[in-house]
Amino acid sequence: MKGVHFHAAFVLLALAFTLASAFDPSPLQDFCVAINDTKTGVFVNGKFCKDPKLVTAQDFFFQGLNKPGNTSNQLGSKVTQVNVLQILGLNTLGISLARIDFAPYGLNPPHIHPRGTEILTVLEGTLYVGFVTSDNRLITKVLYPGDVFVFPIGLIHFQFNVGNTNALALAGLSSQNPGVITIAKNVFGSNPAINPDVLVKAFQLDLNIVKQLQSQFWMDNN
Repeated sequence: MKGVHFHAAFVLLALAFTLASAFDPSPLQDFCVAINDTKTGVFVNGKFCKDPKLVTAQDFFFQGLNKPGNTSNQLGSKVTQVNVLQILGLNTLGISLARIDFAPYGLNPPHIHPRGTEILTVLEGTLYVGFVTSDNRLITKVLYPGDVFVFPIGLIHFQFNVGNTNALALAGLSSQNPGVITIAKNVFGSNPAINPDVLVKAFQLDLNIVKQLQSQFWMDNN
């Protein structure tokens, strides 16, 4: 009987370990400053760790987020990212930041962050924001300075400046490198191009319209 109990406990423990290991583990050190020199580092979360004894304040520092982004583009917006590519000390810490500048009626177009939830704070202007749920429900809100809105991980979302003045927002993201997939740009501007017949059927568009969309320049505001 004891053998049966032991076997059952072992199975439960194995299941628990399987579930626990299905997620990224928490860091087991204070930090892991990313380094490109593979000879002197340890590979963690997609980056090599710098020797802690060589870490300095500069590894946790970024300068210039006070400078407005250039919104002179087709979209009228500019995203300034501060992730592990800009601050190497963010490696394994699961957080990053972005500044989003908007010209009057500028748009941060529908996009996805595949690896991070976003929490956005409006500092200036008026933004119409929203996301689409997995059951195709649109959730929107008009935001004013001081307002905060959350975009859940992996869902299509957007921000649109509905005012005739510039707008500014700051966004925190729950990943050191949340990634961005801009729907229109990635679908119609992929390299190599998606077979037009796929897009004709998917979007129920005329073939000539699809080819026209694929031939145009798709702006990247990141």
